[in-house]
Amino acid sequence: MTYDSDAIVIGAGLAGLTCARELVRAGFAVSVVEASDAIGGRVRTDEVDGLLLDWGFQLINPAYPEVQRALDVEALALRSFTPGAQVLTDSGSFVIADPRRGGSLFGALRADVGSKFAKSRFAAYALGCAVASPKGLAQRPDVSAFDALRSAGVSNELIDRFIRPFLAGVFLENSLATSRRFMDLVLRSFVRGTPAVPARGMQAIPLQIAEGIPRESIALGVRALSIDRQTVHLTSGSHRARAIVVATDAPGVSMLLPDLPVPQARAVTTWYHLAHVPPQSLTRGKPILVLDGRTTRGPLTNTVVLSHAAPSYASHGRVLVSSSAVGLHGTTKHGEILGHLSELYSTNAAGWELVNTYEIPYALPAQDPPFARRLPVDLGGGIFVAGDHRDTASIQGALVSGRRAAESVKRHLGGLS
Repeated sequence: MTYDSDAIVIGAGLAGLTCARELVRAGFAVSVVEASDAIGGRVRTDEVDGLLLDWGFQLINPAYPEVQRALDVEALALRSFTPGAQVLTDSGSFVIADPRRGGSLFGALRADVGSKFAKSRFAAYALGCAVASPKGLAQRPDVSAFDALRSAGVSNELIDRFIRPFLAGVFLENSLATSRRFMDLVLRSFVRGTPAVPARGMQAIPLQIAEGIPRESIALGVRALSIDRQTVHLTSGSHRARAIVVATDAPGVSMLLPDLPVPQARAVTTWYHLAHVPPQSLTRGKPILVLDGRTTRGPLTNTVVLSHAAPSYASHGRVLVSSSAVGLHGTTKHGEILGHLSELYSTNAAGWELVNTYEIPYALPAQDPPFARRLPVDLGGGIFVAGDHRDTASIQGALVSGRRAAESVKRHLGGLS
């Protein structure tokens, strides 16, 4: 029996590229097929008239252990955001930031988002997550994020005015139904590291990983149609391999491996605007996330002046604002978005220029309880699966799942004892 390669990886997102790079390093002949016109999967960046537009508001946390292991972090030239958020409440706008990293403890205590006791309970909960091991966090009884916070003594007021709008942008759901095990990992990473973006956009991450894969081994614009034992049927023909790795998002997995359960999708919509105002007039020139903690809110989940953190995202000193909302908002009127931005930034945003809108039906896999941080990647019979849906809904999870899949493939091929 002859094979076209030792392994074929379907999907050139973070998980697929990581898996392929590990196999190439081990000396195996690897082919990567990607249905779209570029690598990166959901981690893509468009360049439009001197602007860098990521596909949805995305961040990388250098505190992720797998980021340190798998990436040359220094080469990414990360541009950091202010840890914390600026929250608009019914009584004004307040900055809640980590006092250990430049934030004001007095300002956080003064913020009209909940009692001092509730804030101290949440701070204790987050710090407890930071000092615990990921394995320890994964062994905690699993309930929803909301139930875990309430059990820890965090008030409904603090949850509704600050925690819910903050975590909604991470979980891409507004009810805090996400597993507390995932929330605890997220809080751990926030306390231990500062979220950032690469100077050249988020797609710099998959591009760096791909440098370890022969260019001729990656085929773009090639879609996998079906899998028949050791053969993948592609739009370009058939490919036989000793190992097949399905590294697509969950909907793609469902098409190729219909018997494998996958989590539901979380959607997001992101708008990019050029604000024709002096940079210092918005959030005092600081790259801080802006949230709405009022009783009655507009459509946006969060917004940030992206060029405050990474001026390279907008040439000629322009002011680039990224704003996101949970779900798909194709029918939301642009005037509503501009009106909400006016309120959040305490300015008149009516003249802001819309650069682009990204509706992303599958932005993240849902991480509802019961949540298992490590799902199997070896399905038997030379079929493997990788993606953040097998681990955690994060860059960390995608990178880890790709490495785990590669290790399983190497065992299958006889290259790892």
